[in-house]
Amino acid sequence: MHAALVLFDIDGTLVRRAGPHHRHALVDAVRAVTGLETSTDHIPVHGMLDPDILTRMMRDAGASSASIRTAMPEIVRRAQRIYVRNVPNLQRKTCPGVRALLRRLGQRGVLLGLVTGNLTRIGWKKLDRAGLKQYFRFGAFGEMAKDRAGLARLAIRRARAQGWIGADTPVSLVGDAPSDIVAAQRNGIRAIAVHTGISTREDLLAYGPDVLVADLRGLTLEVLLGTAREGEERQ
Repeated sequence: MHAALVLFDIDGTLVRRAGPHHRHALVDAVRAVTGLETSTDHIPVHGMLDPDILTRMMRDAGASSASIRTAMPEIVRRAQRIYVRNVPNLQRKTCPGVRALLRRLGQRGVLLGLVTGNLTRIGWKKLDRAGLKQYFRFGAFGEMAKDRAGLARLAIRRARAQGWIGADTPVSLVGDAPSDIVAAQRNGIRAIAVHTGISTREDLLAYGPDVLVADLRGLTLEVLLGTAREGEERQ
């Protein structure tokens, strides 16, 4: 039984400026399966789930809803294979304070999980190439639920079903997008916003996170769990 569960988003929270390989994998997979020429350039992908991005890409290219549903399983499989083959080393692309925080949380008996819009193999490979995979025990990924709140719900349920946490174990979700804050709030867990993605500080504050920090160097276990003394939670 762990002292707490902390769930992390990946892009903009743990890793940033990871290059175009993820987007290219989605575009190449759509082309390989459907023949459609698509792009993500016009899509506000920040905070979106990969299947939603793929759906928007194909819809904008003129595909019908029925054809998108039919092609999606193979596109998802193909995109993951493409990314795994082509992703570069991301060791120098981690956000400030990531390694030190994950190491400290592990030493304090905290269970670490992922809640991300990335497809499963893309998410794990991205963390592997960033040198962060070993800190995380499990995750909920983009193809597993219809929105980020559903992913957080899946992650919490799995942790409880496995006996890793109890019904009253503190749970937090750390992310850089408004959708991460909403996901935490809809699950009744602590929303920790980190200003290392593309959302502005004002964008994040508008959603009322429990904590907003400039980067992960501003987080401690006490802040994550809401047990910090007054003034320690920096907003």
